Amino acid sequence: MRIVLTGDVFPPLRSSGAVLLRDLSLELVRQGHALTVLVPASELDRPWQLESMGGVEVLRLKAPRTKDVGLVRRALAELWMPVAMWRNLRRSPLGSRQWDGVVWYSPTIFLGPLAWALKRRNRCRGYLILRDIFPEWAVDMGLMGRGLPYRFFKLVERLQYVVADVIGVQAQSALAYFEPWARGPGRRVEVLQNWLADAPVQHCSILVSRGPLAGRRIFVYAGNMGLAQGMDLLLDLAAAMRESSDVGFLFVGRGSEAVRLRDAAEQRGLDNVQFHDEIDPAEIPALYAQCHVGLVALDPRHRTHNIPGKFLSYMWAGLPVLASINRGNDLAAMIRQSGVGRVCEEHEVAPLKQGAEEVLKLIVEDGHGLQRRCRQLAADLFSPEAAARQIVAGLRA
Repeated sequence: MRIVLTGDVFPPLRSSGAVLLRDLSLELVRQGHALTVLVPASELDRPWQLESMGGVEVLRLKAPRTKDVGLVRRALAELWMPVAMWRNLRRSPLGSRQWDGVVWYSPTIFLGPLAWALKRRNRCRGYLILRDIFPEWAVDMGLMGRGLPYRFFKLVERLQYVVADVIGVQAQSALAYFEPWARGPGRRVEVLQNWLADAPVQHCSILVSRGPLAGRRIFVYAGNMGLAQGMDLLLDLAAAMRESSDVGFLFVGRGSEAVRLRDAAEQRGLDNVQFHDEIDPAEIPALYAQCHVGLVALDPRHRTHNIPGKFLSYMWAGLPVLASINRGNDLAAMIRQSGVGRVCEEHEVAPLKQGAEEVLKLIVEDGHGLQRRCRQLAADLFSPEAAARQIVAGLRA
């Protein structure tokens, strides 16, 4: 098939979404499809820039900046983004290109108009890869009420659902949210698991053996540090385990809470904690090779369900997990049934500390078996091969 895929993140960005779309793109090409990726690029000084990456055709389109800006400016920029992308696509050498299927990735929720325009011109089906349900999760978190901004975002959200023929959600429990939508003719909602390609262990700029955590058993968190993660509990855990001189906590990444969390660790005198800025995704396997347990954190106020990309990367690395997540999240059952770590849904430090101690004991008692279970789970459920075939089947249905 000739497929066009669009999202607001793609390498060289280092976010988990960018890595997901990179791995999916390369896999679609490997399976014999002709793929074009459309991605907004605020840094361009011209309307478009055409590149190639491993057989993937990447068209970067001039659009307003939406990252690391104020909320109001971001909302306005995202509203204009699909219009700017469509206009600049038409100016590019691919302006008259025909495709057999349209795929778009959310978040952001603002690409619905672009997907609609692409579908309308090509008279083809569209597949929405939906990784979170916004603005519902923002309301759950107390970041937004149900006033005018909420109603505006709901309109935008509903537009991209109207455009889609198939919606791939990442958790079984999310299917109920789309039952009314799925009653429409020709519509289908299905679970599309997150995916991540296995990656070789190469170089890492972070060397634990040369830092303050050298010689310790390392709990690592690598990824976004924002409000949605509720990571203060992880600092509480580090404080509760200070008496364990052989245990350390390593936090790597960026986000709206990163500086505050770093400052809080310093103010509390947590000498078993170390923070590092975001590193290139290619360095992550070598980082995990120096660690022992992967940390997952989700704010307990979440009512929607998701499986964070970092969980997949831990599994591929053979790292068991210690997860503090919202009650009832599908991830809890997955961790318990697969025997790949411990999970805490109480959002209290005492049971989380108990879980940490149990994971460390499990590593001693069944280290190799634990690694095999982690990697097997990644291969069975979270491969780009399975995701690509499922998406193509949805486009062909």
